[in-house]
Amino acid sequence: MANVETALKDIMASVEGSLGAAVVDYTSGMALGTAGGGRDLDMTVAAAGNTDVIRAKVRTMQHLGLEDEIEDVLITLGEQYHLILLARGRGKETMFLYLVLDKRNANLAMARHQLRRVEAELDV
Repeated sequence: MANVETALKDIMASVEGSLGAAVVDYTSGMALGTAGGGRDLDMTVAAAGNTDVIRAKVRTMQHLGLEDEIEDVLITLGEQYHLILLARGRGKETMFLYLVLDKRNANLAMARHQLRRVEAELDV
């Protein structure tokens, strides 16, 4: 089992094209940990903003009466992918992993696979 810091290091090292990563509690909007980012990519601000994305999608699903679960959300920008993976399992129900990738260097399918692997090993 990996803690938040170890999980973030694993994501940054194992996912080609990673620019930044975060583990976020979407009930509070707080990042439990961040890695990467930089001057043009504040991972704490991005994590809080993407909390609104998840809340809106959950609310919309409730209004539609959908009895299903969100696996992940992909936002495609001109030069980046933003991948949000909702965590599963006891103690992680209100959390998501957030990953920003450089489109030129990233393999999206592999990134999704690696993010799921890290999430499964995450112990909070």
